[in-house]
This record gives sequence, C-alpha cells and structure tokens, in this order.
Amino acid sequence: MKHFTHRSFCFIAIAILVVTASSCKMSRFVYYNFPNITDYKIFPTHTAATDTTATWHFAVADKPRIPKSLTVSGKERQFEYYLKENKTVAFMVIKNDTIQYENYFNGYDEASIVASFSMAKSVTSILVGCAIDEGLIKSVEEPVVNYIPELKQTQGMEKLTIKHLLQMTSGIKYNESYHNPFGDAATDYYGTNLRKYLLRRKLEHTPGTHNSYSSGDTQMLGFVLERALKGKTITAYLQKKIWKPLGMEYDVTWSLDREDNGLEKTFCCLNARARDFAKLGRLYLNKGNWNGRQIVSRAWVETSTTPDLMEGGVMNYKYQWWLQPNGNFSAEGILGQYIYVCPAKKLIIVRLGKDWGNADWPRLFASLAENY
Repeated sequence: MKHFTHRSFCFIAIAILVVTASSCKMSRFVYYNFPNITDYKIFPTHTAATDTTATWHFAVADKPRIPKSLTVSGKERQFEYYLKENKTVAFMVIKNDTIQYENYFNGYDEASIVASFSMAKSVTSILVGCAIDEGLIKSVEEPVVNYIPELKQTQGMEKLTIKHLLQMTSGIKYNESYHNPFGDAATDYYGTNLRKYLLRRKLEHTPGTHNSYSSGDTQMLGFVLERALKGKTITAYLQKKIWKPLGMEYDVTWSLDREDNGLEKTFCCLNARARDFAKLGRLYLNKGNWNGRQIVSRAWVETSTTPDLMEGGVMNYKYQWWLQPNGNFSAEGILGQYIYVCPAKKLIIVRLGKDWGNADWPRLFASLAENY
C-alpha cells in the first residue's frame, strides 16, 4: 500500500509538471523562480537607441568624496566592503553634475546591463507627463475608458481615472507577489498576454478612496499610454522623448510580454546601465529641463514630487515616485535598485544590486547627502 501511494504521488507530481509546462507563464515561473537582475536575457525586448553623436557625460571629480567607513548597528564598517557584502553591483554619487564616487562590484562594470524592476514605474510616469505635454493625453483627470473602452464592461471602471493609476488609488484588486505563481505580479511578470490580463481586472475599492502599491496600476497606465500613442511603441516614445535627448551612453531595452505584438512591461523591466539611470535623476533634479531644453514640463515634475493626500493619496508616494519628508525622492526597484535625488544638495545617488542585502539603503543615502 505504501509503495502504491508513493508511486501514485510521483505520477500525480509528474502530471502536474506536464500540465504546468504547457503554460508559458508557469514554465517561466518554475524555471526562473524569482526575478533576477539578469532577467533582460529571458524576455523579448524592444530597443531604444541613444544618439551616438550627442552623448552627454557627467564630469568626474579629481578627488572622489566618499567615506572610508560607516557605522552600522554600533559597529564601524569599511564602506566599499559594506556595499559589496550587501549584494551591490553598482554605486554612484553625483553632486553638481560631477561624479564624486563610482564603483562596481561582483563582476559588474560601467557597461553592465542591470534590470530596473520598479524604477521603470517612474520612467512610465515621465512618459505620461510627456504625452500630456504633447496633447496625446488630455489630462490626468481623464477616464481610463477613454483609452481602453473594453473596460466599460467591468462594473465601476468608468470612474477610474489616469490620476488614480498614477497615485495607485485605482481600487483594482491586485496581488503584489512574485512568490505566488498564481499571483497577479507573477502573472504580469512571466505571462505572455498583458492586455488580456488587464481587461480581466476587477475593482476591490471605489477608485480614489484607497492607496495600495500595485504593479498592475502601472501596467494599466502603460496600456493607456500605448493606446494614446496610436501605433507607436512605448519604447519608440522613450527613445524620442528621453533616451536620445538626454544623450544616454548606451542603448536601452524594455522587456515585453511576448515577441509578436508585445506590450512593454511598464511596471518593471527597463534594462540599462548605472550612468544612464543617473541621468534620469538629473532630469528630475533640474525640474524636467535638460541643458536648456524642457523634456517634460516643470509643473509635471513638481506635481510628481509633492505629496498629495487628496483622493486616497499618501505622503510617501506620488505619480510613481517615492517621496521623503525632507524633499528628497527616488525611483525604486524590488532588489534594491535606486535612483535617489536630493535637490537641496544637487545630489544623485544610484545603487543597483543583486538583492537588498541587509542594508537600510534610504538611511544610508540620507546620511551621505548630509555630508555633502
């Protein structure tokens, strides 16, 4: 009987694996298990090219300013060792357009590609701001159904606005878990038909009444942007509005849900280098202006980085950017990816990593900013 039970269990397990292998999403989940900074290798992508004739570079300080050590939990730690042991692959400190510190760890260098994860949410917000500047989107107050009329079939969706998606106050039910293969985040990350998944969303709360961090809101925002662009890809728009104007050093790719007619994963998955991520911080440090050219309106940047408690908003998050009480703000990703901006000190910090490690990165950034 025990032998039969064991064999039956093995047969069932094999059957489950066969069934799940037939699902591309489940196969990806089982094989890759959890997001990794090298995931740009496993998904199809679109490419935004840089303008190689107009590359812009940060200056480099003759004498870098960075602490040799820091105190953590009452113990003094060597700074660079601390970065390395906490899974960092790239770390930059830039003040007044000058690189004060730049180093790479764990086999990475300045040309190494790193997946952005949720830092892409902030980039999606920039592109929405550009689309509003150009009149492709009329206003953040527009109903989402103006762009995705299929959502009218879902009760309550007519009340959903673009602002609700930006503020993550959509009220759309969403499971923000990459560990659960049946969760929404895993489905969006590993799945192959984002448009279909988005049209299945249901409301859990009335839009504009409840804040809940949701990658699904940003992906819905990407769907709106795609419709507003009327045939142009989001990556092509990124190239036109940001990547070429900012004189990025390298091309960037944006991961898609599938090869044929794929949609960009706007909640994550920009694949770029540390120096180019830093330029996104510089753009917002300068209120959307790049060397005299207004890339996205000053009003959009100021609105994006100023707390708003109306319609379910919260103090620490606005228009896909994380906000600090001291006026600093950041783009952040799930494995401890950061573009941290301190306007008062004209300071930008970029930290990219394989994982968070055991570090309190925001606290470290704030401490560094105080010393500049």
